[in-house]
Amino acid sequence: MLETLQMLFMGFSVATSIENILAAALGAILGILVGAMPGIGSLAGCALLLPITFKFNPVTAIIMLGAIYYSNMFGGAYSAILINVPGDSPAIMTALDGYPLARKGKAGKALMTANFSSFVGGIIGMIILVFMGPALATLGLKFGPSEMAALMLVAMTSISWLVGENPLKGIAATCLGMMIATMGVDKISGNMRYDFGNIYLLGGISFIPLVIGFIGLAQVFELAETRNEKAPMPIEEKMDIRSGLLTRKEFGRIFRPILRSSLLGTFVGFLPGAGATTGSFLGYAMQKKFGKSEEELGTGAIEGIAASEAANNAAAAGAFGPLLSLGIPGSGTTAVLLGGLMMWGLNPGPMLFASEPEFAWGLIASLFISNLIALFIAMVSIPWMAKIIRIPVGVMIPAIIAICFVGAYATTNSMFGVVIMVLGGIIGYLFQKNDYPVAPLLLAYVLSSNLEINVRRALVISEGSLSIFFTKPISLVLMLVFFIIVLTPMVRGALSKMRTKQI
Repeated sequence: MLETLQMLFMGFSVATSIENILAAALGAILGILVGAMPGIGSLAGCALLLPITFKFNPVTAIIMLGAIYYSNMFGGAYSAILINVPGDSPAIMTALDGYPLARKGKAGKALMTANFSSFVGGIIGMIILVFMGPALATLGLKFGPSEMAALMLVAMTSISWLVGENPLKGIAATCLGMMIATMGVDKISGNMRYDFGNIYLLGGISFIPLVIGFIGLAQVFELAETRNEKAPMPIEEKMDIRSGLLTRKEFGRIFRPILRSSLLGTFVGFLPGAGATTGSFLGYAMQKKFGKSEEELGTGAIEGIAASEAANNAAAAGAFGPLLSLGIPGSGTTAVLLGGLMMWGLNPGPMLFASEPEFAWGLIASLFISNLIALFIAMVSIPWMAKIIRIPVGVMIPAIIAICFVGAYATTNSMFGVVIMVLGGIIGYLFQKNDYPVAPLLLAYVLSSNLEINVRRALVISEGSLSIFFTKPISLVLMLVFFIIVLTPMVRGALSKMRTKQI
């Protein structure tokens, strides 16, 4: 541990040079701006801004890209909370409670909760990365197809925690999400399925346009319908930082959700292919299942915002573990970062910390600095960002529509993304009118693709035998957890009936 601290301090000496601090600050500003723009996200942001770093030395360049990636998690919450259009997919769950809280006239409180949770979740993720990064990255390598499939099965059971009061409607939404996820080219066999003869469907349904439609455009339809029936959005008397500060009681409410989601998110970040989006979904689902909140989740509970934001920031920090220690990107964005490293002549892997210690530890130390800078920028921008809620509904509706169209087009670079967004908005509006939950559909979409791929890979390896899920220690434990989660409600129901008969 002493040696690790010494290397970290050496990393801080590299990261705190004037050039690297300015690079981190510029990356943080760009990351927040990119994150707040629906449809761009961290992947496209890093890819588009990668050429800017060509003139920098490798350490400064990766520090800037790391800051862009990390601070993007901060920015995604802004549009999610203020206009109900997530800037990036990890902010989807933030919108479920952030926007309702803003509608109650507490936009500043919602933004402050998101910023603080993002900061603390990131710090926890970075601390774990410093002391346990190589070990957790090695553990992540042990997750083969059978282990990942078992993990996805456990995660899929979390859908039952999001279905609300009507399980049948939640199951219907889940099935629809799984059906949408299966469209496009089969990732195992390469065969086309459910494309209906349309070449645009060969790549499947793009997630970001779907989310923008289901959450953002559907909200526009609802606002347009009820603009003359509902009272205007309550406006906070003060729009300064002090008015948005959390009370001691509110800090107590979000402490446990932040801690739980940070630990879970960091672990998810170390898993190949999981990413911050999965982390935020699972963090929110864990809060729904195990946590307590004064308001029901989905109606403006700060616990929901805290769980989502802490998880996605911790996952973003955790993603650097397998990238640096093993040379394995955990997400699309870290794949771009890996490409940048190789372009600069660096080879991530077990020898990176020994051969290029200044680079590796300088990057890790810069994440702490970027986290502080992003928090400062995010807090300073709260007063004028929160003023968005003062905009009249008649002006807000066309503005949100324009943002939705631009975001959907930017993701796919074609009108097909716009079509998906519009269809998603119509279906999402019908969901709202008939009290169908949207969260199970989105969670099923995110998880079912990974579940299908890993189940089929595992069965190919075992030549069709299901024993592969029970002969490996990690998958066996996860399968036991899965069966416990599934059978517990049945056992409780049977015991309740037996008690009723006895009475």
